[in-house]
Amino acid sequence: MRHLNYAQAIREAHAQLLAADSRVFLIGQGLWSPWYAGTSLDRLDHEFGRDRILDSPVSENAVTGLAIGAALAGMRPIVFHPRMDFMLLAADPIINQAANWSYLFQKNVPLIIRAAINRGGEQGAQHSQALHAMFMHVPGIKVVMPSTAYDAKGLLISAAEDANPVMYIDDRWLYSATCDVPQEMYRIPIGRAAVRRTGSDITIIGISSLAAEAVTAAASLAAENISAEVIDLRSLKPWDADTVIASVRKTGRAVVCDPGWRTAGASAEIAATIAAEAFDRLIAPVERVSLPDAPAPTSAVEEQAYYPGERDIAAATRRVMARKPHKKEAAA
Repeated sequence: MRHLNYAQAIREAHAQLLAADSRVFLIGQGLWSPWYAGTSLDRLDHEFGRDRILDSPVSENAVTGLAIGAALAGMRPIVFHPRMDFMLLAADPIINQAANWSYLFQKNVPLIIRAAINRGGEQGAQHSQALHAMFMHVPGIKVVMPSTAYDAKGLLISAAEDANPVMYIDDRWLYSATCDVPQEMYRIPIGRAAVRRTGSDITIIGISSLAAEAVTAAASLAAENISAEVIDLRSLKPWDADTVIASVRKTGRAVVCDPGWRTAGASAEIAATIAAEAFDRLIAPVERVSLPDAPAPTSAVEEQAYYPGERDIAAATRRVMARKPHKKEAAA
């Protein structure tokens, strides 16, 4: 086995998909420039030609509509949005067309919509937004958010082979994270979570970059004799409620960690499902770690307070562990 970082794993998945299937092509902004995509698309235009790696004008709506049309015509397009914030200009073709087409006309739209989150780096409110919960709300779109290099490759390959539109969301904060990545093509099933660490006291559910932070937090909590089970969701639509509920029913406590905003976010949906499906086993209320309901700041100092991480997850876990059991639980 060899090590690749997250961005290299994405690049390898793209290259293998392009080599394996002549219907696959990429379109989007900055595909010929490492400034836009980092090393995740490095020199693919040199390897496969600029007739398959199409660096587009700045027109998110038109480019996404073109990709949807190509998918309906039998191609397997990957449309890249280097700033998820500006993908909102393509909300109409994504939500009204790609998501609904198979329901309206019984014809699938095999399309990957790749959206990059560019949080941090003093990029401010218009270049740092994690908008996954908005698209998690829409029927007809699958949403995946890998947190490891291994999953970044396997989920992209699965997304490319899916008959439905898949929104593949990668976080630039993860690009340098490395792990073992097989050279051959492999698949990670969409909708199946990964248990990153087993535990008995509390379940920590993580999404994307906060799944990685949750693993680190759980390791530090072990020194305090807190046994935390860590679940990396990997997919948000569909999300693996069965794995989450089974874990919470075992531990009786839960912390949900979401790199998006708190109100009506992904963490709210997960916490509500836990409350509905595992209420009889909960020892304490579900805690959430998320962004505050405010736009991202530009100041580096303010960013440190704005973005949650390992320490916030550990603190939330301690708060849940400190809660007194319900009287019914204590009596039992």
